[in-house]
Amino acid sequence: MQVPVPKPVQRLQVLAIPVVCVLLLPASAVIDAMTPAEGPGLAVAAGPGWPWAANGAILGILAALILLRDRTQLFGWMLSLYGLFWAVDGFAQSYLRAGITETDAWPASTFVLWFFNRFGSYLVGVVAVLLLIFPTGRFLAGRWRVLSWIATGAVVLSGLVFVVLPAEGEQRLDGLPPQVDQDPTSLSALAGHGPQLATLGIGLSVCAFFFSLLVVVVRHRRSEGVERDRMQWLLWSVVIIAAVVVVGLVFPGGLADYTGAFSATVVPPAAMTIGILRPHLVPIADLLGRTVVLAAVVVVLVAADALVLAALTLVLDDDLTSAQVAAVVLVVAVVLYGPLRQRLSAAVRRVMLGARGDRYDAVAGLASTLETTDDTAEQLAAVARSVAAAFGVPFVSVEVDREHGERLVTTHGVRPGEVRTLPITYRGASIGRLVLPARGLRSRLTDRDEELLGDLVRQAATAARTGQLAEEVQRSRERLVAAREEERRRIRRDLHDGLGPALGGIVFQLDAARMIVDRDPAAAAEQLATVSGHVQDVVADVRRLVHDLRPPALDDRGLVGALRQQAESLALELTVTAPDLSGRLPAAVEVAAYRIVGEALTNVARHAGDPGVHLTLALTDDALTVEVADRGVGIAADRQAGVGLASLRERAAELGGTTTITSPGAGTVVRAHLPSRTPS
Repeated sequence: MQVPVPKPVQRLQVLAIPVVCVLLLPASAVIDAMTPAEGPGLAVAAGPGWPWAANGAILGILAALILLRDRTQLFGWMLSLYGLFWAVDGFAQSYLRAGITETDAWPASTFVLWFFNRFGSYLVGVVAVLLLIFPTGRFLAGRWRVLSWIATGAVVLSGLVFVVLPAEGEQRLDGLPPQVDQDPTSLSALAGHGPQLATLGIGLSVCAFFFSLLVVVVRHRRSEGVERDRMQWLLWSVVIIAAVVVVGLVFPGGLADYTGAFSATVVPPAAMTIGILRPHLVPIADLLGRTVVLAAVVVVLVAADALVLAALTLVLDDDLTSAQVAAVVLVVAVVLYGPLRQRLSAAVRRVMLGARGDRYDAVAGLASTLETTDDTAEQLAAVARSVAAAFGVPFVSVEVDREHGERLVTTHGVRPGEVRTLPITYRGASIGRLVLPARGLRSRLTDRDEELLGDLVRQAATAARTGQLAEEVQRSRERLVAAREEERRRIRRDLHDGLGPALGGIVFQLDAARMIVDRDPAAAAEQLATVSGHVQDVVADVRRLVHDLRPPALDDRGLVGALRQQAESLALELTVTAPDLSGRLPAAVEVAAYRIVGEALTNVARHAGDPGVHLTLALTDDALTVEVADRGVGIAADRQAGVGLASLRERAAELGGTTTITSPGAGTVVRAHLPSRTPS
């Protein structure tokens, strides 16, 4: 059974190494203050050690911040060991600088010199291991894990080479006191092979380091969400280091060398610590872009200063004074900084994030394109191109749903392996979707980016909906023309094939009766009786034709009376609440209301199980609202809509109205809203 460790003890455990790192800084500074003005220690140490111990103290503090939050984070423990490495290395440098004289040395100087000169070769290797496990604290899975272990082995082997390699030639230190051994762990059998072994060790270290950089690239490409932000913090530190190195190359010197070493040692771990603890401290994409811009501006300004100063020195044939150099630097900065920063900022943002910064141009360009084309497919293609150009993404797909399950798809670019889908809505209803890549720097959207995408998608939704409405209008026109011609053909056929021959037969029968009425009145009377039956049949046909054109009950009884009559024929108990509608409704609205209520009443009679129905008609200046409510069993939630329910919606939609069917627990409510304005 595992005994839990108290929190104070846990804090002491994680703070032990960072505290040592911090304490070694003042110790190193005190020893540096004790260094004599001359002696072999100055040549061995080559400078004070406290600046390097300061690196270790900072790294220890960063490690403590990570471990106090999660003491199981392997990266935090590795960072604390890295900080201890630098702190001890700086302390060793101070110790050697002050403790080695021509005749004597402080205790343990042999071990300290071995650590400083030999074991210090692992500093670069520790950086490689940190990169291999950032940000998860583990190697990448799969074959990358095996390769990472091999790279770690190469790091160990490269350091071991320098631990056992004898000091020869330029590596040999002169003037050391006799009690200091420069080669306590060297193998004499390797004597004479120093250059080859050193090349091998450096090669292994360089290969391991570049492999760690490759792992960083792979991890960045695979990452998404928070992990992508963490990897971008590391990328930000690389930009900082690159700028510092370039400036150091232009202006070499002691301060520049230390600044470069400090940035390479401390800035990446600091950035990685922020990435682990507070990845959203600032929008990293914006910070990365601004840093690239500032770094490029600094590099260009420094290069321009160097060129101008070199040119002036050649022209004047004399060295410039400090005041003249400061004046030149100031003039170059004033002349170049503003325009250079603005142009570089626009260029960097366009390369990194596309044209999303020019929101007005993106929206206006899309609007102009949509105005010049009426084809729905071309409009959606323009939307896809605009989104791809605005956000700099290689793939955009616009999908719009159409009637009968059809889908119109427009694609720009090659679809990647992982995508994300954003809905396209129009007035609260989903009409399609926008598909974008799920990975990549440009796929990350800030709040401003989401606003721009919303503006573009709204235009896409409007264009898509406009295209749908245009197609629906065209189909409606085609259906109206087809229905009108079909109705005309049906009436013509009924008149030509039914009513016409019947009337012609009646005429012949009347002529026959007229010819025999004088000589055979009884036969004529019988013939007329037959004609009378035929005329009644013709009248019935005429009534059928008229009924098909418009229910006669509407003209005989009005809308309310016709609906009561229909309820009586279905044996339903109907309660009606309605105003006086005489002459106040257009014929189309009246027929639509009659058909909708009739279908609803038929459904009640067939399925409701309770004959009680309440009908409410409400008329406003521009619409008729019809509501049919029953007290039946209701509609099951999983029941599919049948032909009757679909016809209710279609009849209302034909007039630009709407129909809703709800089942609030007990019974069913059918509510139709029918515009009652007479079309112009």
